[in-house]
Amino acid sequence: MLTKTIATAAGAIAGILLISTSAFAQTAECGEIQKTLQARKDLVAKANSATNSKKKMTPQEACALFGKLQANGAEGVKWIAANKEWCSIPDSFAEGFKTDHVKVSGIRTKICSVAAQATKMEAQARAQAQNGGGGGGLLGGPGLTGSFKMPQGAL
Repeated sequence: MLTKTIATAAGAIAGILLISTSAFAQTAECGEIQKTLQARKDLVAKANSATNSKKKMTPQEACALFGKLQANGAEGVKWIAANKEWCSIPDSFAEGFKTDHVKVSGIRTKICSVAAQATKMEAQARAQAQNGGGGGGLLGGPGLTGSFKMPQGAL
């Protein structure tokens, strides 16, 4: 599920990036967004390679990657809002970028909650291992406690 989510987001982001390459050829000021878009393209490529790789990304790694992608999107949305008129940025591009940013934020929230759950479960497993391996019960419970007296007399 995590890899499918990453692939979906990466595909949507790649579509936005294709539009962006020719949209900002005006002035040096208007070209500043290219740095943000290139960084976004690199992050998407990293997400795509993780999706297609045999070594899958951990939830913590995916959370960190989508955190960077979200920060990148926030920077891009802010820049587009400030320079939309001056740089003649098309409404379709601005709206598409903003929509993509909202989608990435939602995905990041889901991935990071999975990462938090995984971290919590790992901590619980470590604590159980340090406390004698979970109590030693037959079904993972606390096991039997107390003493057991052997019957006296003829057996």
